[in-house]
Amino acid sequence: MDDLIWGLVVIGIVVGLPWLIMHYVTRWKTAATLTGGDERLLEELHDLARRLDDRMCSIERIMTAENPNWRQQCAPEQQALSDSSSRGLDMDLDAEFARLAERSRMREVR
Repeated sequence: MDDLIWGLVVIGIVVGLPWLIMHYVTRWKTAATLTGGDERLLEELHDLARRLDDRMCSIERIMTAENPNWRQQCAPEQQALSDSSSRGLDMDLDAEFARLAERSRMREVR
């Protein structure tokens, strides 16, 4: 009877413990990645942000055509900041979205 108990203990240690560890390691790895739904949501949000940016540009062109000094009248201290950083920020966001999309594609390949 003692041999049976020792056999079960050895099998539990040799088989059960590695199985338990590998089970939670795979759970941890799958939880850290973006799912297909998450990736689609990010793409939809990026598309929405681009459309909103295009609309803002259209509104700014219309406002500038009607009143060239509208920016100074609305917020004179923000003029220099918005002119210098708006295009750079837009390019940074595009680069970040491209990096995230590439990273999620690489995870899907694995």
